[in-house]
Amino acid sequence: MMSSPLTLRRTFVIVAVLLFALIVVSLVALSTGSVSVSLGHVIGSLTGDTSVPESDRLIITELRLPRVALAIIVGAGLSVAGLVFQALLRNPLAEPYTLGISSGGTVGAIIAMSLTTGAGLVTTPLASFAGSAAVMILVYSIAHRRGRLDPYTLLLGGVMIGAFFNAAVLLIVAIVNQEFRNAFLWLMGNLSAAHPATVAVIGPGVLAASAALLVQAKGFNLIATGEESALQLGVNVPVLRRIAYLLASFITGLVVSVSGVVGFVGLIIPHICRMLFGPDHRVLLPASFLLGALFLVGADLLARTVLAPTEIPVGAVTAAIGAPVFVYLLKKT
Repeated sequence: MMSSPLTLRRTFVIVAVLLFALIVVSLVALSTGSVSVSLGHVIGSLTGDTSVPESDRLIITELRLPRVALAIIVGAGLSVAGLVFQALLRNPLAEPYTLGISSGGTVGAIIAMSLTTGAGLVTTPLASFAGSAAVMILVYSIAHRRGRLDPYTLLLGGVMIGAFFNAAVLLIVAIVNQEFRNAFLWLMGNLSAAHPATVAVIGPGVLAASAALLVQAKGFNLIATGEESALQLGVNVPVLRRIAYLLASFITGLVVSVSGVVGFVGLIIPHICRMLFGPDHRVLLPASFLLGALFLVGADLLARTVLAPTEIPVGAVTAAIGAPVFVYLLKKT
């Protein structure tokens, strides 16, 4: 997949640095909270050291580790999905949140939660993916005119449909009031419901879809030069678009089903990666995956600690950072 030793070497260095930073921030997140746990006890809990006090081991393995793992999966998935949408649409403002796909996934998840007792490990992600896919198909059909896709119409259509689906969530909340609190946590973005089983269900799907998108990195590079140029160089652009849209919507649906609407991660992380590492998607995809994970672990750490013992929804933290960036990009575009 890497066409030159230079790109391979550079990608390896970038991935290694970001992975190291992710490990460091994750260890800090595991040791920090309402109850502080020493770094030695954190590492001991992860390695099975029997000398670690049982109370510390339970805090790390049962409470914080699933939450950090979920933050890694959600942040990585949203960043990859945002990068893919921006590449396909050649629009710097495209991401699951602004395209309305996160809102569609939220509606699916809320409906599943309302119709079943509790949030099923399988039914909720499936319903969320169905909602995300439905919005993607709807927005795609609106923007597809005279046999061509209008990226700007797609973006504006996504914003409006996202607003509609957010209103639909509020309607569902009003009708099914027993899920009132969970629904509003979904709207604000929340990782407090992290559970090892949830990570085990969501994680493999996000990793597999991200790997499948990485295989298409060269095609994304060619599309960035122009659709006609990509066609001339042998890229089946319509097929690649459909596959990439489906995979990105699948990732979005999975992560929204467990975290709710965590906005702006898919917007700002790809832009930071482009500024740091350049436009090559063979580098951008793994870099966005790791930096997105790093960013959301840090954002969730702030959400848990900045007003402790009160916890802020992680979506509020990402919005506080991402909204000014969105305005900047909107004015620049």
